[in-house]
Amino acid sequence: MLPYPQIDPVMAQLGPIKIYWYGFMYFVSFIVCWRLALSRCCRPDVGMTRFEVNKLIFYIVLGVIVGGAIGNLLFYHFMELVRAPWRFFSLLFKGRSFHGGLIGVLVGYWLFGRRYNKSFLQIADFLAPVFPIGLGLGRLGNFINGELWGRVTQVPWAMVFPRGGPYLRHPTQLYEFFFEGVVMFIIMWWYSSKPRPRGAVGALFIILYGLFRSFVEFFREPDVHLPPLFGWMTRGMQLCIPMILVGLVVMVWAYRSEQKRTC
Repeated sequence: MLPYPQIDPVMAQLGPIKIYWYGFMYFVSFIVCWRLALSRCCRPDVGMTRFEVNKLIFYIVLGVIVGGAIGNLLFYHFMELVRAPWRFFSLLFKGRSFHGGLIGVLVGYWLFGRRYNKSFLQIADFLAPVFPIGLGLGRLGNFINGELWGRVTQVPWAMVFPRGGPYLRHPTQLYEFFFEGVVMFIIMWWYSSKPRPRGAVGALFIILYGLFRSFVEFFREPDVHLPPLFGWMTRGMQLCIPMILVGLVVMVWAYRSEQKRTC
């Protein structure tokens, strides 16, 4: 086994104000993604100015925060809300859902596109390569918080998490950091380094995320209040399957459309 590093979730405290590692990771991810997006806007095939990127980041941050909270409420705590609607605000801030945040980001794309006359797919292709940075740092925040741990296992790198009982578990937060953060960033950055058919870069992002997240879900401890469908399909898998299918459809459409234009 590997020892779990006992890191205080509170990174710093200024009087009554506490700065948590998890929130700090989100802050750093927004800054890094913003700087990477600015570095991409100088490319001739992108069609985005630095001014537009600065405005777009506001829409994305708002989409991640609002969409992540609402998505977590609807996807993971909906029945709790039905049974106790007066707990709306406590449940709303109980956590964040990637899939809810993604929906919020897509709404942000649409609103920004209407305001600045940009196509939805153009915005998606532009930002998709930088998002794995945020995903990876977010999973490191989960690891420091000792949450979203994996199933009980005997692998040599298993860990005992403070809130996971006395059992050895998969450090699935690190699995997701590696696959959704490091591997996805390398693939997306390489794939987007050359002009691709409109919509293909964004499609690849949701395909890869769906595949990697579904793979890690086999090792991640399911939510107690959400028993797996068919005994094995977790809520995360259920939400990723539509992503993969939509991504494949968009990818095929993008390349076929490009082929028709060049014929």
